[in-house]
Amino acid sequence: MNVFAQDLALLTTTQMAQADQAAIRSGVSGIALMEAAGVAVTTAITQRWSRRPVTVLCGPGNNGGDGFVVARHLRAAGWPVSLGLLGDKALLAGDAAHHAQLWGDDIQPLSPELLNGAHLVIDALFGAGLSRPLDGVAAATIAALVDRKLPVCAVDVPSGLDGNNGQIMGLAAPASVTVTFFRKKPAHVLMPGRQLCGELVVADIGIPDTVLADVPIGAYQNGPGLWLSHYPRPSLDGHKYQRGHALIVGGRIMTGAARLAATACARVGAGLVSIAAPATVWPVYAASMTSIMVHPMHESGALDDILSDGRINALLLGPGAGVSDQTRRQVLQALATARAVVLDADAISVFGSDPQVLFKAIAGPCVLTPHEGEFNRLFSVSGHKLERAIKAAQISGAVVVLKGADTVIAAPDGRAIVNVNAPSTLATGGTGDVLAGLITGLMAQGMEAFDAAAAGVWLHGEAATLFGPGLLSEDLPGMMPRVLRRLLRHKVSR
Repeated sequence: MNVFAQDLALLTTTQMAQADQAAIRSGVSGIALMEAAGVAVTTAITQRWSRRPVTVLCGPGNNGGDGFVVARHLRAAGWPVSLGLLGDKALLAGDAAHHAQLWGDDIQPLSPELLNGAHLVIDALFGAGLSRPLDGVAAATIAALVDRKLPVCAVDVPSGLDGNNGQIMGLAAPASVTVTFFRKKPAHVLMPGRQLCGELVVADIGIPDTVLADVPIGAYQNGPGLWLSHYPRPSLDGHKYQRGHALIVGGRIMTGAARLAATACARVGAGLVSIAAPATVWPVYAASMTSIMVHPMHESGALDDILSDGRINALLLGPGAGVSDQTRRQVLQALATARAVVLDADAISVFGSDPQVLFKAIAGPCVLTPHEGEFNRLFSVSGHKLERAIKAAQISGAVVVLKGADTVIAAPDGRAIVNVNAPSTLATGGTGDVLAGLITGLMAQGMEAFDAAAAGVWLHGEAATLFGPGLLSEDLPGMMPRVLRRLLRHKVSR
């Protein structure tokens, strides 16, 4: 694992515990780690808020221990601090007991009344390892915190959030800032946890990066550090066919979808891009495309003649295709070539009644790009989003791009990547067609399916972010030169 991939690792609560224990075995004391964590939270607070009355809510475990450290340092800095503890101080153990002793001031029983007079609340009740919904006085206190809409700084994750999947267990109070340690957890990037965490600070508390060598990491946050070393760059003596020839199969009515995809495919670097268009609407495609070649299809929709060109090495089907027997036949024909294939939209939905037919037909590199509705038509899997995407990839034998604000890219071998750079402006018609085109263009240039999918998703989000408000899907391909200049300026960029 290179250093840039390490930086993007997402650690489950079990993996984070392994990292903690490895750090302690290497000579870093647990007491020192807790002190550093509390100092990091204190620094985040003092950088964002002026001095004001603050209430620190401490739980009975290590998260509460962090809270005692925060309380002590804020009090030393002159902040008025009230501290409430869930449980009995005498029952605290280990590092948390040590730091509770150092606090040496009043400890009140946890209750909603502790919020009276507070202008800021530190949520150090439970960290990412909580495995059941809040109850009793903890639930009542968090419910009161939600009602009062006080600013909150959460330690590790907002209490009530499952650190492994970002799901709220019963209830949790939104945080203005969340401070976590060493590496992010899935809850920090998966919805709704990502939104609940507010601004996220990942603090260095002295855990050496070397501890990751023995931690089996399966999920990462998307970023160029994962795939930039495999990103295709034209060679000085190269020619267009070395950069791949992609074919996009167009539809009869929604002609814009394939045209958007083809333009994106070309902009991301494919050497040649062709559209296979129904003969009756061939003039519509041909008149609007200049650098894209447009081939008329047989009325039957058969692709035999076009696919006889062996230089075509990547195919995209689905944008604007329609859910029809013809789309189904075209997909099966494309998959039978064992060339790189991207299936989007209708090319996925058309197999909703018999998905095994699709899965059995996958013979080469294949990427599926469903949104939640299309995903549920094809897969009957349970669990949170990360789990469902991984299961779907394993079942289908394809790389699955489960789209959304927290798009998950999953490979059949269990690897997974969560994307976080997609702005809300992407929620507009046609942007999915552009994404499919980007992935197809990267696969045409020789990128492996998993890397191409991750790179395409990241480029898509970056283009939308750089464009800003007022985005239309046709604006995205034109942003690619700017995005790629920034991406390729350095050997590796995060």
